[in-house]
Amino acid sequence: MKLEELIEYLDFKDLINFKNIDITGISYNSKTTKKGDIFVCLTGEHTDGHDYAANAVENGAAAVLAERKSDEIKVPQIIVSSTRHKIADIADRFYSSPSKGINLIGITGTNGKTTVTHLIQKIFEENSQKCALIGTLGYKLSSDGEYRDAKHTTPQAPELQATLRMIKDVEKIDNVVMEVSSHALEQNRTGGCRFNGAVLTNLTQDHLDYHITMDNYFEAKSILFKGLKEGCFAVINADDEYAQRFLGKVAEGVRKYTYGVKNNADVCAKNIHFSLNGAEFTLVINNTQEYNVNLHLNGMFSVYNVLAAVTTALASNINIETALKALQNVKGVAGRFEAVVKKPLVIVDYAHTPDGLENVLKSAREITPKDGKLICLFGCGGDRDATKRPKMGAIAEKLSDKIVITSDNPRSEDPQTIITDIIAGLKSVNTDSVIVEPDRAAAIALLKTITNNNDVVIIAGKGHEDYQILKDKTIHFDDREEARKIFEGSVI
Repeated sequence: MKLEELIEYLDFKDLINFKNIDITGISYNSKTTKKGDIFVCLTGEHTDGHDYAANAVENGAAAVLAERKSDEIKVPQIIVSSTRHKIADIADRFYSSPSKGINLIGITGTNGKTTVTHLIQKIFEENSQKCALIGTLGYKLSSDGEYRDAKHTTPQAPELQATLRMIKDVEKIDNVVMEVSSHALEQNRTGGCRFNGAVLTNLTQDHLDYHITMDNYFEAKSILFKGLKEGCFAVINADDEYAQRFLGKVAEGVRKYTYGVKNNADVCAKNIHFSLNGAEFTLVINNTQEYNVNLHLNGMFSVYNVLAAVTTALASNINIETALKALQNVKGVAGRFEAVVKKPLVIVDYAHTPDGLENVLKSAREITPKDGKLICLFGCGGDRDATKRPKMGAIAEKLSDKIVITSDNPRSEDPQTIITDIIAGLKSVNTDSVIVEPDRAAAIALLKTITNNNDVVIIAGKGHEDYQILKDKTIHFDDREEARKIFEGSVI
């Protein structure tokens, strides 16, 4: 693509050394820049791409998109107010706006995004429609396909647009369901994407190390809904305290749907019952249609996830019986309330927020035998919102019979400092009910000595992750592998 065509609709401030050269790619890492790329100078928390622009040119960059000019760079420079936002515009242009030809549905919220995307993908496939998925675990082209790597919940704009173009042109898939994180929305990584639908799971405390306030967090999430055009649809959790604020962000002409358990909504669940086999409830649509639902999935959060998926099916004009057939066959999502050991029942879950941990523990309590204990092993991530640590400690203490406090991904922080923050939320540090073991492998190993066959154990925080980020390195670590190793005679 010619440079002039690439920047035709770009609101740039200045052009320097302009020549209408061929651009063959987009890069923002000087080390991986190839000949013919336009190099975008992104400013991050720790690095400034402007410092590496010259290196990128040495590696073959044919042009540079920057926020300030450089006298030492002789290739064309396009100066813009925010490269973070404009990279999405040029990525959309370079890949010829792939989302225009796709039924793109975005899922956002603090918890549940991964499961809901998987459920929606299953529903489309049950309806004989191909559907690709993009999210935390990577992207995959079918529900039984392999995950392909993704570096973020929502990829950076060039990778995202390239993936959408591949899905549309190469794989001939017309439906895509995508997790959309608050970071991606605020950083405009999804800029250029034309969403046909948007789904809100919930909004509870998370990422305040980045967003600082819940209002900022809400505003970031609401970008997805504000961008919907007439004829599109919005699906909102009516039980979430931010529901009305999200509905208020939706433009006239956008179809609005709600779901819930506590409040009146378009799609509701009542008569909810949990057992070791899963959840059962009555699905009510528009206060008229009723369906009996039997899930292999468990927990109230699973009920909400299913409601979100069913409501999306309703908004997509997919038959409800077809949607329920798909959902009732779903066994679960990796690292989401995933049972890995039978006796004691050991469940691994990604819960890493106060709300997420509370939901998981309440669901676990529902299936804990009367003569069994509920034990929670968890930690909190380093270099992240520290204010949620004592809150999670308080929740674990309140809802569990015994807690084991350990490390999560400590990153650059001292694990003991993180643990101290968690302990600050406890009413008591009685060693009969509270155990501290900073080494996560050792913490999981000691479960063998403190559990009985009728107990239920929640290992929370890392879920599907198969690594642990330490101060000076990242190591292989999988909660599921560790639990199976310790309880090898009772693996599911």
